[in-house]
Amino acid sequence: MKVLVCGGAGYIGSNMTAMLAAAGFEPVVFDNLSTGHRSAVGSAEFVEGDLADYELLIKTLNKYKIEAVMHFAAFIEAGESVRFPLKFYHNNVSNTQNLLLAMESCGVDKFVFSSTAAVYGIPEKVPITEDSPKQPINPYGETKLAAERMCHHQSQAGKLRYATLRYFNASGAGANGTLGEDHRPESHLIPLIIKAAMGKNSEVQIYGTDYPTPDGTCIRDYIHIEDLCRAHLLALEKLDRNSKLIYNLGNGQGYSVRQVIETVKKVSGKDFKVLKIDRRPGDPPILTSDATKARTELGWKTEFPELEKIIATAWHWHNEHPDGYPD
Repeated sequence: MKVLVCGGAGYIGSNMTAMLAAAGFEPVVFDNLSTGHRSAVGSAEFVEGDLADYELLIKTLNKYKIEAVMHFAAFIEAGESVRFPLKFYHNNVSNTQNLLLAMESCGVDKFVFSSTAAVYGIPEKVPITEDSPKQPINPYGETKLAAERMCHHQSQAGKLRYATLRYFNASGAGANGTLGEDHRPESHLIPLIIKAAMGKNSEVQIYGTDYPTPDGTCIRDYIHIEDLCRAHLLALEKLDRNSKLIYNLGNGQGYSVRQVIETVKKVSGKDFKVLKIDRRPGDPPILTSDATKARTELGWKTEFPELEKIIATAWHWHNEHPDGYPD
């Protein structure tokens, strides 16, 4: 099967591209390189383009005889979405609509959508199931939920078979540690702590130490990038028999900020400065997933459930790429 991977030069997209190729699929990467890295694409077919370019999407879908599309090309920084909401609505909603319209025009009906736990907002209870209320608290979560609803209505019209996969915290490095996390600027916890251990950051900041958790810091659900991508393959295969799939993807086990810091210290053998500062508004004490549905219906299981193993793969990649990808 020929699969168009939108955002395939980014962190999750590049790992997905490598896994598709290893599984015998023929991935074609479509990316504008605004946040992705050309060197992360490897030997896969590559088209440099923006999802706003309808004619290029049509040309690409037809030229490569694409049979399914995976969409990882959203903007993802929640804080930025609050400052620049229209930027997020344009890319995450309007451009997704453009992609779906191009797919419809070309007769491509299989779609795997990269969604997020941010659609749930601050949960009423944890762990979070797929049926939990959808109450996003920022434009990022709102735009992802809007895209999910577009998929739903397009499917109801008989024009789309889609899987919505709601991620918790993608982490680690995949493809034997060769494909890692290189956001610029970086805002994700594990790489920020690793950079402190490498001496590239002067300190690690803990936002709040008085939460109602065992050590007073926030608890989050971290899932290894390869476990995440493996679920996409299973969902893509299941679309042959289903028109709508919705799954949470997470470990189901949470780790606190302090636990992540101590695990990086253990894996790296390094010490570094930790600064305690005030809470950030809107940070829930605990966000963990209930991924029972994905495990039951897809036969999916995590191969890297331990935080230490997740961090070890990330530590390896960052040491092999101290300045990130060369481009």
